[in-house]
Formats: sequence, C-alpha cells, structure tokens
Amino acid sequence: MPSRPRDADPMLGDLSEGEILRAILSRTARGSHTLLGPGDDAAVIAAPSGSVVATTDTLVHGPDFRLAWSSGYDLGWKAAAVNLADVAAMGARPTALLVALAIPRDLRLSFVERLADGFREACAALAPGCAVVGGDLTVSDVLTVAVTALGDLEGRAPVTRAGARIGDIVAIAGELGHAAHGLSVLFGRFREAGTGVPVPVDVSVLRSGERAALQAQLRPTPPIGLGPFAATAGATAMMDVSDGLALDARRMAAASEVTIALDAAMLGDDPLRALAGGEDHALLAAFPPGALPAGFRIIGEVRARGDHDLLVDDAPVDVSGWDPYRDWDSASG
Repeated sequence: MPSRPRDADPMLGDLSEGEILRAILSRTARGSHTLLGPGDDAAVIAAPSGSVVATTDTLVHGPDFRLAWSSGYDLGWKAAAVNLADVAAMGARPTALLVALAIPRDLRLSFVERLADGFREACAALAPGCAVVGGDLTVSDVLTVAVTALGDLEGRAPVTRAGARIGDIVAIAGELGHAAHGLSVLFGRFREAGTGVPVPVDVSVLRSGERAALQAQLRPTPPIGLGPFAATAGATAMMDVSDGLALDARRMAAASEVTIALDAAMLGDDPLRALAGGEDHALLAAFPPGALPAGFRIIGEVRARGDHDLLVDDAPVDVSGWDPYRDWDSASG
C-alpha cells in the first residue's frame, strides 16, 4: 500500500474520536452472523445453536509486542488470531470480535487504519464470516489492544481441557516452536547493543527459515477451522497452545486428572523449542484411538495419573513455558 503524505496522515492527537472511529469502521467487513454491527450501543450477533463461546485477550506494548517490530497490520492480525484460536479450541466457530483500543496521541491515523486492515484480513483468512462488530476507543500512553471473541458451537458440546481419557491419543494441529524462534530472532538480532532498545527489522539480513519464524511470531496462522472439525471427530479435550506445549499439556493433564506422555521424536527438529516456546497457537487435542482427524498428527498418549502431569520419552521434564509475571523484563527493550 503506498504511503500517504505526512500532512495527510495526522497524529491521532489532532483528530476527534469520531474521526478516528470513522476511519477504522470504513475498513471493517460485515460478518455472516452479524445482525447489528458497529454504530449502536452494542452489536447483535446471531447464535443459532443457543450457546455462545466467549473469550478475551489483551496485547500491551512492552510485554506482548514492540512497535519497532510490529506494524499496525501485524498487530491487528495477531490480536485477531490469538483470540480466534481460543474460540476454535472449544470446538466453536468464531462469529464476532469486539475490539477495545487504548492508543497514544502521537500515533498516526495510518497506523490504526492498518490495524483495522489486519483484523479484517485475519478474519477473512482464518475464520471466514467472522468480523469486528464493535468495541471502544480511548487514549493512553501505552498502546493496548483488548479483544473479546465470540463463537457458535453449532449444536456441539464444548470441548474443554478436562475430558482427556486414559488410552486417548494426544495430537497437535499447527506448528510448534516457530513463533518462539521468531521471538529469539527479534531479541537476538534487532536490538541496540547495550541498551536493549528494539530497532526495526531488516528482512534482507535474514535467512529464509528466520523469515518464516518471524512471520509465525508477528502474524500467526493458527488452524482455526480444525477446531470445530476436531469436535465433530470426537475430541475429548482440546486447548490452544499459547504458552508453550509443556506448560499447556500440563494444564490439560491437571484438568483431566491424567498424565500426558509425549514422544520427543514427534515434536520436530527442535523438541526443546517445541516444548518451551509459545505463541504458535496450535491446537492440542486428545482423541479416542482410531479417531484422529485429518490435519492433526499424533505426538503422544494419555496415561493414568502418576507422579507427574507430563512425561517426555517416559521421563519428567524440567521445561516450562511463558509466564509474563515471571519472564517479562521491562529493561530488555
């Protein structure tokens, strides 16, 4: 998209709330479940099954993204994707997003326009028929994007973390470790020496594998459509892998009161990164034997509860995942 002259791209502090909202709403699409979209006190969304799945997630500048590394489009896409994945992990089809923005006054109008483009195009690519139907806008010194996602179970029962049964196979849909690799590229290659301040990404210096990893971090493409498919196929438990496979598999095991045993050989070329890395938003699921649907691959099995929630190659592993209260260092850039 060609850039506009700066005098035609005002800072948000020079515009009214109404002008900013009009710019955003002009770039949204109408969802197939939308009965009443943006412009009123609330939206109205059809829920044919009578059940609504709801989730929310917040991206904050600093712990969740850096403007030196993420464009407005990247941020809109990622904010949509991470919430769509949570809906899909319940076996539901995403129907609508509500977006609340807290935006610094010194950002340009083009930034929020591209943010809206990212939301629209992520929905079109990952969850056709889902759309942004409303939200809120305010000013803040810290850029924050808070999203609420809604979904329809279409008559199915929700698939929770707590249903894995002894003898089930454990499977994954999507990639593992790629987003963590992308994050290591950002922190390792694109910060000022000594200060840790992020600097813009120079894609020309990256190898093809690094570019793909960076794309997985900035614009994840979780397998949203496989969530409802897995539910129909008989998934007994399912969840979005957002904080690392080791941590999220432990969560499923604890909720289901079982032990999950994984095979390291099934975790790709870098099992440690697959276990510890987060933000790929793959779908982790348990299925009865013989019920594995297309798009999922087996990585382990469900066993009777033992001394450990998680085993890898029959041994406990000292690998955790992302915990913002423990892992985020505000001085790191």
